[in-house]
Amino acid sequence: MDIDLTDSPSATSVSTPTDGGLHLHKRRRTDDPTSDRDDSSRTDPEGEETEMAHGGTNGIAGVNMNTINGSESARATIALSEPPQWQKVIEKAVKAIVSIRFSQVSAFDTEGPETSEASGFIVDAELGLILTNRHVACAGPFVGEAVCHDHEEVDVFPVYRDPVHDFGFLKFDPSKIRYMEVTSIPLAPEMAKVGIDIRVVGNDAGEKLSILSGSISRLDRNAPEYGDLTYNDFNTFYLQAASSTSGGSSGSPVIDINGNAVALQAGGSLKAATDFFLPLDRVRRALSFIQEGKHVTRGTIQTQFMYRPFDETRRLGLSQQTEALIRKTFPEEIGMLVAETVLPKGPASDCLEEGDILVSINDELITKFVPLEDCLDRNVGKEIEIVAERGGERRTFKVVVQDLHSITPDRYVEIGGAKLNNLSYQLARSFCVPVSGVYVSEPSGMFRFEGPDRGWLLSSIDNKSVYNLDDFIEVMQTIPDRERVPVVYYSIADVHTTSVAVVQVERHWSRFRLAVRNDKIGLWDFTNLGTPLPPKPIVPSTVKFLELDESLGPAKELFSSMVKVSYYMPCRIDGFPKSRKLGAGLVVDAERGLIVVSRNIVPFAMGDLNITIADSIIVPGKVVYLHPTHNFAIVSYNPKDIGGTPIQSAKISPINLVQGHQVSLVAFNHNQRPICLRTVVTDITSVTIPHNATPRFRGINLDAITLDTPLAQQCSSGVLADSEGRVQGLWLSYLGERNNSGRDNEYHLGLHISTIMPVLQPMQQGLYPKLRSLNIEIMPIHMAQARHMGLSDEWVKKVEEANPSRHHIFMIRRTETGSVSASILQELDLILSVNGKVITRMYELDVQYDATELEMVVLRKKVEVKVTVPTEEVDGNGTSRLVIWAGAMMHEPHKAVLQQSKTLPSRVYVSARSKGSPSYMYGMVPTMWITHINGTPTPDLDALLMAVRQCPDNSYVRVKTMSFDMIPTVLSIKTNMHYWPTAEMVRDDNEESGWRKVADSPAPTKGSVASEDGPAAVIVDGDEVDMEEDGGETV
Repeated sequence: MDIDLTDSPSATSVSTPTDGGLHLHKRRRTDDPTSDRDDSSRTDPEGEETEMAHGGTNGIAGVNMNTINGSESARATIALSEPPQWQKVIEKAVKAIVSIRFSQVSAFDTEGPETSEASGFIVDAELGLILTNRHVACAGPFVGEAVCHDHEEVDVFPVYRDPVHDFGFLKFDPSKIRYMEVTSIPLAPEMAKVGIDIRVVGNDAGEKLSILSGSISRLDRNAPEYGDLTYNDFNTFYLQAASSTSGGSSGSPVIDINGNAVALQAGGSLKAATDFFLPLDRVRRALSFIQEGKHVTRGTIQTQFMYRPFDETRRLGLSQQTEALIRKTFPEEIGMLVAETVLPKGPASDCLEEGDILVSINDELITKFVPLEDCLDRNVGKEIEIVAERGGERRTFKVVVQDLHSITPDRYVEIGGAKLNNLSYQLARSFCVPVSGVYVSEPSGMFRFEGPDRGWLLSSIDNKSVYNLDDFIEVMQTIPDRERVPVVYYSIADVHTTSVAVVQVERHWSRFRLAVRNDKIGLWDFTNLGTPLPPKPIVPSTVKFLELDESLGPAKELFSSMVKVSYYMPCRIDGFPKSRKLGAGLVVDAERGLIVVSRNIVPFAMGDLNITIADSIIVPGKVVYLHPTHNFAIVSYNPKDIGGTPIQSAKISPINLVQGHQVSLVAFNHNQRPICLRTVVTDITSVTIPHNATPRFRGINLDAITLDTPLAQQCSSGVLADSEGRVQGLWLSYLGERNNSGRDNEYHLGLHISTIMPVLQPMQQGLYPKLRSLNIEIMPIHMAQARHMGLSDEWVKKVEEANPSRHHIFMIRRTETGSVSASILQELDLILSVNGKVITRMYELDVQYDATELEMVVLRKKVEVKVTVPTEEVDGNGTSRLVIWAGAMMHEPHKAVLQQSKTLPSRVYVSARSKGSPSYMYGMVPTMWITHINGTPTPDLDALLMAVRQCPDNSYVRVKTMSFDMIPTVLSIKTNMHYWPTAEMVRDDNEESGWRKVADSPAPTKGSVASEDGPAAVIVDGDEVDMEEDGGETV
């Protein structure tokens, strides 16, 4: 199971958008603000930009547009808005039209996981068959339901989706519809004529019912192109009408005056009022096969043809004799089919060439796509004779027709957070490459490469070639867990450039399994591909550090105490937006292997930590301590793993930095190269890192050090040293807020080295730090402002005496929800003294670490108040327990949530959700609290688990939630244990990964098949993860 916690924006197309646009009218959710995917990135053969038609408003421009939204009083509304001859037709048709809510639960082939709305219509009432688009029936795993005209809901599943053309069939149980007669709409492709009046009826722009009028203007439009790395139809004509449908209208029937479906709504133009309809000739053939229980045969010679008018074919060399023959045989014909793309290593690659004009197959003249496809579909596995003209010369070839289904993937592999499948004919055709290779459909986890987000093909793993998924499985089964191996890959959009990456095999967080489509039950069957081989024992190595020039001074020796820390987070909890981080760490105790590093590099304790020493050896590490308020963590490695490598403990200076001091900045720059330069401390001031709308860790209560060099902002991590090479401060990156462009701001600031000592000193004595805290956030207030808040002259003098260089005091900006101090201290209190000492520096509050209570004097509403404030013990473990249910990741509210929220409705906090999951489909949003399940209170994770265990599979669960803004909402979430089983993760130092997976007992089933493949996978990397609140309406 893949949990959705976005590390990066959704994959973007590699081509440049043009002035128009084609679109598929599926209504996609866009409540993930990190997503910037654009399906409309390619100009199609007719010179327009297009998009598919998931969900939208069916309106036909230039024609009288009549729209009916909703189903209440539909009969009366139709009667008022439609001409009399159409009233009965539409009243009958709407009973067979359904609204489809669905999710593709996993990335596969050209599409990622998504939740959408679309339309469909019943074509066989007895068998329960619904016709809709291929991009609705989904190439990958599908979960959905159909809502009928009378608002009855039935489960649907795909029984067929065409390998090429944009249609598919969903199946439902007609007996489940109890209050309405199940009717169907007949298919009549022969009735599609230029100029006939039509009605497009369906779910448009998310409305239950929308009816729009128009007329067909073209029957011979080439298939629209929707983009480079997405689904595209080809080798078929499309019908065209002047219209402007939008999201949700995918799968709507195009109805004539006799109530027949003459075409299927598929896509439209972004800038012109034009819609594109799929002809139903091949649809009707496929339907007849399905009705008879037969396999739908499909043939191919791996060649894309385009329809070109005679003036173009003449320029390509069409002979006068052939043109005369065609015009005589087909008097109304105005063009012929021309080979546009011939795939390398395909059946026709040795005979056909681009620009060849198709004349006949098996002595039958062919100028249209329907007879072409009919000939190929009837001759799968057989040899056919093709006659074509090339430059005026007639050529004859014999070609064996290939089974189109054999080059259409129906399986994928999950491993290490990624998903991979065989390269499809669909993608190979788009880039004219052979239909061979392993395509990374979800480039996450161990197969997250540098460069574009999508489009990667694997050539070899560990120097073993992988030509298909079977090769890939065989190779991966021989590689131990955590092994580092070279992977050779290239982009399908750039076959000239080959790249290599050394990846670490990940088999401990996620499963290695094969998913195979099963159209009989509408699910994908999972097969475990074996337990991982154990990691190889670490062989200690001894290496040397770089020798730097003597001119750099004593500070250069600190590079013998600096390491590079990389952290892979399979599950980006606590609101952290990344899955990988890299930075520098400082060895503070070489004997014990202790390293201090920024919490922007190691934000929590769930992940794979690797430490690179001297740019030569990589050893595993583990998270030891996460400071709850300051921006540092302590991690460790086993000193035995590095042999005799001369790594040194950094020398710590006892002198605190002040403004004007000269220091050496010792760090790694943005290219990870070492730098060492002398600079000056420009300021040391108390700063407040802006908080993010979605709570996540940020450093608070800090005196930040800034430097007089622009180079410091190019270095995310390093140290500040004195003239003797002793460390006086850490140079760290601080995670801030997300800006309006969707990027996360980072701040590079220095931190006094003395800040880490309360944690480091107990560890050097073999003890675990036990710090206490007031659990407050404070900010500086200057004297001018403090005077107006009631500060007396006497206290002003005390402040001036306590800190001659900085005249300010501190105001309580936030108290932590649920803490003891929150019942005594109040926000906006001015702190005058703690245990009799005037507090003017942040580090002076470190007295809280060891005290059980503090005597404080605060100024509250211009009145001095003396209070005794107990402190509370804080641990350095961070989040240590996770529950995964319905594709949502839940844990106790982490510290940033407690800081930003005034109240705590529950201790069940939604941190993330998986795209395509039930939680995503039915509106559960990160930053919500879950307060009830089916009316049962859920004050904590134990209560939540107990409540969801009582919920049958494939049934609706009432989930009462509270938003971060304290707005209650009740959601109905339909469970699906096959794809989204319940699981629990608990931190356990006895486990090799540091975490223990707890499989939940199977839920009672209700018309669904629960997964029997063990605990849910934990991976939530890549495009499948959503961590932000809803940022917009759906499309």
